[in-house]
Amino acid sequence: MYLLFPGRHHLLTKYQKEYLLKLVRHGLSETLDLFGNPLGISNPPIAIIFAITSANHNNTRRNPLSLYQRAMMIQDFSKELELPSYVIPIDDIGQSPNFASYTLKKIEVETELKLSLSPENTVVLCSTPVANLYLKLGFKILPVEKVPGPKLEFFAKLPWEELEDIVLKRKQSNRNGVGFGEIHNSENTKPSSFGSGQSETYDQLDPASIRLWKDYGLFEKVDMLFSDTLIGDDGDLTESRDYNTYVREMDEIAELKYHETKPFVKPGRIGDIGCAVGSWIKLIGSEPNFLESDFYGVEIARHLYQICEQRKENGEFINPNVFFLRKNAVSGLVFPPLSMNTIHTSSLTHEIESYGGRDQLLSFLKNRYEELVLGGVWINRDVVGPEGKEKEVFVWMEEDSGTNHGRRPEEFPNFKEFLDSLSTKERFFQFQRDFRKEEGYVLRASRVFVDGIEYQRMKLGDICEYISKKDYTDNWESEMHESFCFWSFSEWKKNLESIGFRISPKSCEYRNEWLVQNRYEGKVKLFTSNKDNPVKAEELMPFDFPVTHMLMLAEK
Repeated sequence: MYLLFPGRHHLLTKYQKEYLLKLVRHGLSETLDLFGNPLGISNPPIAIIFAITSANHNNTRRNPLSLYQRAMMIQDFSKELELPSYVIPIDDIGQSPNFASYTLKKIEVETELKLSLSPENTVVLCSTPVANLYLKLGFKILPVEKVPGPKLEFFAKLPWEELEDIVLKRKQSNRNGVGFGEIHNSENTKPSSFGSGQSETYDQLDPASIRLWKDYGLFEKVDMLFSDTLIGDDGDLTESRDYNTYVREMDEIAELKYHETKPFVKPGRIGDIGCAVGSWIKLIGSEPNFLESDFYGVEIARHLYQICEQRKENGEFINPNVFFLRKNAVSGLVFPPLSMNTIHTSSLTHEIESYGGRDQLLSFLKNRYEELVLGGVWINRDVVGPEGKEKEVFVWMEEDSGTNHGRRPEEFPNFKEFLDSLSTKERFFQFQRDFRKEEGYVLRASRVFVDGIEYQRMKLGDICEYISKKDYTDNWESEMHESFCFWSFSEWKKNLESIGFRISPKSCEYRNEWLVQNRYEGKVKLFTSNKDNPVKAEELMPFDFPVTHMLMLAEK
């Protein structure tokens, strides 16, 4: 009988080793299945198949280890099992009721049809609800850590729980300034040193796990992944983004980014942090002046990183020296100090502020300064807030385009259609309710009438936030987290100069006239007044739409 052991396998435990050895040495006949009944199989185990799920994911909280690291650990772990062992990668296909059958087919394909697993020749080892998918296919289940029977009880912690414990105890030891071994020690453990000089013990882990995690610095890596508030469990900035829309938008504006930034790129080592699908690197890298340069694209979002790798494999980059890294540029340096001639970012820094907060943004700025060579340049293209963003303005918004007629969101097939049915003024009130509510922001606006016409009185920065986002109805939930106007151009310069950057006089702030002509005019009008409570139209003075974007050239 084959033993199929599916799982992510980022950690392997002593309990798992003992359980498998018992099956190998004593057979399957008397072993209790998931329901507490003797398995009654006389055929002995002939091989163990480790199906590594989420094999294409790594560098995230849910999946910290790469496939090759997991495979190395399993092979080391298997040396004592006295049976052949196979490691089969299983790509993530999301939440699917067919995941078990997909896994079986993938094993068959990966082994070139040599392993065809069925309920007649295979027993599945699984302690999680995934076991139900194999039960439906007729497989018998061995529960490993789970106590057989209906109760949700376990003989030992699951590997993922062990990992969370390690992270928690490392946080405590770092916070208390003492070695991990001083907090967690027993007669059955041997203290080992892991990177930071602390004496740490992991008494439930199999030695194969400890060896790999120590040699590859993985304990320190999970410290970073679990302490990072910027990215989600699967390694993305936001879980609400529609990536099909996002990728299309990134490709559409790549030419604009390219022409706007090309004159300021310095040859040598060139990094593009937040490179999306690699379009900027593709365009810059095709320039004759940069054919001798090395390009490094950095992307934390798994979906986009995979697209970059695929484009490289497809031969879309003329320059052969193009490399992609899946790293977080906030929590540490991406490149070695004093190594980069040019660093490029586009539409990234506002996301760091929005999802990570001010401390992480300042950390990001300092990291870029450290990475540049003397004379190097960081080209930062992004949205920007207006000067005087705290100034009060009076805002007229059109209200004739709505087709909603008082219907609620649940009366529409989706939220986008509900938003699209609202006039500019109606959509503003939805924005006022939604904008950064999870972050605790309160957008204050009051209604005033001047010569019988209704206006909203609010801060200039707040109306700029609204008009910059009001038309993103297909990504509304994601956009409601994002702040565009946290710093004005002068505030950006001040913060960069405080770190040590010199701001090139060629840096500029500007207004996207396409947005003004196609999104703002006829929808919104801005006014100021010398009166606290204007009542006549002549007491209002038209106020032009302010800047929307900046090109900041920060030199070292």
